[in-house]
Amino acid sequence: TSPRPSLRLTGVRTLLSGLLVVLSATLAQAAETPSTCPPPALPPSPAQIQEGMKAARDRGFLWRITRGDRTSYLYGTIHVGRQEWLFPGPEVMAAVRASDVVALELDILDPALGQRLREGMALKAGQTLPAPLTRRLQTQLKAACLPDEILTTTSPLMVATTLTMMAGRREGLDPAFGIDAIYAGMARGLGKPVTSLETPELQLDLLLGGTAREIEAAVERALDDLEQGDAGPLVGRMASMWANGQLGELENYEKWCECVETDEDRRMMRRLLDERNPGLAKGIDEVHASGKRVFAAVGSLHMIGRMGLPALLAERGYKVERVDFRR
Repeated sequence: TSPRPSLRLTGVRTLLSGLLVVLSATLAQAAETPSTCPPPALPPSPAQIQEGMKAARDRGFLWRITRGDRTSYLYGTIHVGRQEWLFPGPEVMAAVRASDVVALELDILDPALGQRLREGMALKAGQTLPAPLTRRLQTQLKAACLPDEILTTTSPLMVATTLTMMAGRREGLDPAFGIDAIYAGMARGLGKPVTSLETPELQLDLLLGGTAREIEAAVERALDDLEQGDAGPLVGRMASMWANGQLGELENYEKWCECVETDEDRRMMRRLLDERNPGLAKGIDEVHASGKRVFAAVGSLHMIGRMGLPALLAERGYKVERVDFRR
């Protein structure tokens, strides 16, 4: 008898317990959500779990990386998702099962890391925006059904980033169903250790560490996209591309995202991707070299180009093979 159903069920049970942590604030507010707001991200019912397990298929981008006598895996994720994406397909599930360690950019289910993230995202002296930008953020928070009090506690650029990530909620794409959290929960369900390849401080410094003028410009660009209705479709296109494993479209990201058009845009992309990837590759290599097989789940944009993780790990002597899902 194939072990696959029991493996899926083991992962799903703890996946859902992890998801409840991620969704706790949403669940607490669900009864108060006006009908005009995007529906809250709720965990699936028992019937939806049963159906989701039956219908589960492989999504995203998976590579085998082999060096020495061990095979590890790279998996490209996306930071939003749909409820039905909670259930991994057979190839991805087998890769997790075959690994000794699950490695993520950050283990967001680690309470200590969560506290450090909250502290790093807090509003600090000197981060106040000009009044016109603040009013525009307040308008977008209201449209997203989020309290504008968040502006008194949270970095304005993090608020703008959150609004962009949440722009797909009306189409069912929610950060609460982000693929990274799924694998943090699944690892716990399978009794596998989880390691973080980065620190909260590194990620926040890269995102929030610009000058006051750079931060204002980034907030303004995010607001322009939200006000013009561009943010939601971009999130949707990225999600569809991920769900259908369209690696070629991912590799051409800069040609269609309209997000790398200025020198400032290019500097930001280098900081968020190219400058982080060597450290991510080094962390994956260290786990593999320690004698452990690693399932490394990292944002899909870290997988493309000559500075992408498959290329960097090939330079480190790994045999890198993309797993072609049967669709």
